[in-house]
Amino acid sequence: MPEIAVDASLLAGVPRRWRPAPLIRLSFALHGAGVVALVLLPQWWLAILGTLAANHLLLSLTVLWPRGKLLGPNLTRLPRAAVQRGEVSINFDDGPDPQVTPQVLDLLDRHHAKASFFCVGERAARHPELVRDIIRRGHSVENHSHRHSPAFSFYGLLRLRREVEAGQAALRAITGHAPLFFRAPAGFRSPLLDPVLARCGLSYTSWTRRGYDSIDRNPAQVLARLTRNLDAGDVLLLHDGGGARTAQDQPVVLAVLPALLEQIAARGLKPVSLPAACAATTP
Repeated sequence: MPEIAVDASLLAGVPRRWRPAPLIRLSFALHGAGVVALVLLPQWWLAILGTLAANHLLLSLTVLWPRGKLLGPNLTRLPRAAVQRGEVSINFDDGPDPQVTPQVLDLLDRHHAKASFFCVGERAARHPELVRDIIRRGHSVENHSHRHSPAFSFYGLLRLRREVEAGQAALRAITGHAPLFFRAPAGFRSPLLDPVLARCGLSYTSWTRRGYDSIDRNPAQVLARLTRNLDAGDVLLLHDGGGARTAQDQPVVLAVLPALLEQIAARGLKPVSLPAACAATTP
């Protein structure tokens, strides 16, 4: 069997040097220049503060753009090698759920598909054997924060660090492996998050398309969002925890997943975990 080595362009799992994204560097520069300008040209205080306020507004808007890359690297599609191999990656957020996750795992097994589960640290700690079962079946467990707070994107740097590191520690203690990828709760990424991820050796991941199965009760609509223009390299987002339920009280993810896996197979694509997709095969 060939040895699998992580692609250096997406190296994760070890601390790395943080390089601020261009927008963050611009923000630092504007604030520094603003302080100097206020000292030298105090009569321009209104224009200076207006410029800084506009900068903060821009940063706030980027938080609401989950697939954007202005705040740092963001994996929205699989790397070129995975595209050439015809791979896609299905991701499940907000679990594990003792009722839904085992059924998701059974469906994946039935279709010989692998996936990545972005688990919430506290929920994983309540169901450690279920998390270990995810690993045993050949999937990956990734970091989706420790508490999944709706205020996550508003946290300060220290609180962000505690939240990410607590999730990382909880999942590593259960599985024996440190997660390689991180997704923010609801996909809302703080401008302060990237240095925390660098410290933890995590790569930020969003998606190519998502089904909105956490709020949409119509499986047909969810499936249509995921399969419209479906192609190699796509990262597809569903939820095995906290998802919506159909009118018949079935979790939407369970209604959608079989048809999604069938369409993926019909198009000659292969569902894999994120670590497998972002790995390079060497002799």
